[in-house]
Amino acid sequence: MSGASVPVIPPVVPPLGEVLASARIVALPMVTRFRGITVREAAVFEGPNGWTEFSPFIEYGDEEASAWLAAAFDYGWAEPPAALRSSIPVNATVPAVPAAEVASVLARFPGARTAKVKVADPGRSLADDVARVAAVRAALGPEGRIRVDANALWNVDEAEHAIRALEQFDLEYVEQPVATIDELAELRRRVARLGILIAADESVRKASDPLAVARAGAADVLVIKAQPLGGVRAALAIVAEAGLPCVVSSALDTSIGLAMGASLAAALPALEFDCGLGTSALFESDVTDAPLLPVEGAIPVGRVVPSPSLLAANAAPESRREWWLARIERCHALLAAR
Repeated sequence: MSGASVPVIPPVVPPLGEVLASARIVALPMVTRFRGITVREAAVFEGPNGWTEFSPFIEYGDEEASAWLAAAFDYGWAEPPAALRSSIPVNATVPAVPAAEVASVLARFPGARTAKVKVADPGRSLADDVARVAAVRAALGPEGRIRVDANALWNVDEAEHAIRALEQFDLEYVEQPVATIDELAELRRRVARLGILIAADESVRKASDPLAVARAGAADVLVIKAQPLGGVRAALAIVAEAGLPCVVSSALDTSIGLAMGASLAAALPALEFDCGLGTSALFESDVTDAPLLPVEGAIPVGRVVPSPSLLAANAAPESRREWWLARIERCHALLAAR
């Protein structure tokens, strides 16, 4: 691995008017609160190669959000890489719900053999996390795979304590248990003898150098998301340079964004882990009549075409539409300036 970060492949930057002409802003209600969100807003628009998505979280600044717009242009205007597989195995995603609600959440992911369980949620205790993971293990049985995601909310001591409390459930890996690369490296050393892998998410997608975590030997697995990394081809370049196994995941995308993630997963030379691309199951509604819901634990690879009736039914209020269009314009200017 080289000492410098992999440069993002320059995106196609179509004229702003071409982007805005088909842009639709949607607000999709969630089945349950997830990442503090009960309604997920997103912009979708049509390029020469099909519909694409721009959905950075509301709190992200324009510089960070511009990478998501680059990804949208890459998927909608550039030729996609060759697909090496036609379907992608996906994990169930279990929000920080009470243990009693776990079975109903898992039922939304038919056939999934793997579950990603949110832990360290503010307002919840480690005992709550243990009970939730125990309920997932009971539902999946001994052969099911369980990974937990702390979203960098523990410090090193808290993470080590929590991992020791959760190791009884035979964890596949722990995703972003702590915030910094130095903390990840320290925690990885502490828990190495337990045989539990450490996965990095925020340390890849929110870092100025997405390869730094791999270069530091601070993670065993990388969680890769197409939108935050600037697109499918930019993400593939990072994976190739990092030399670590990876999991392709979503950021609460609509089915259009999930199709972008599936395109990334389909182009990987190896796919050792089930991917976090089944999250359409967390929405009450989507943008298409054929949402990418898990069937027998997998989603298909291919373009998604939105339904005009669903785009209308889930249209964001006018004030939010104006906010998103202004955001697209600002991020477009940043990309055009490069």
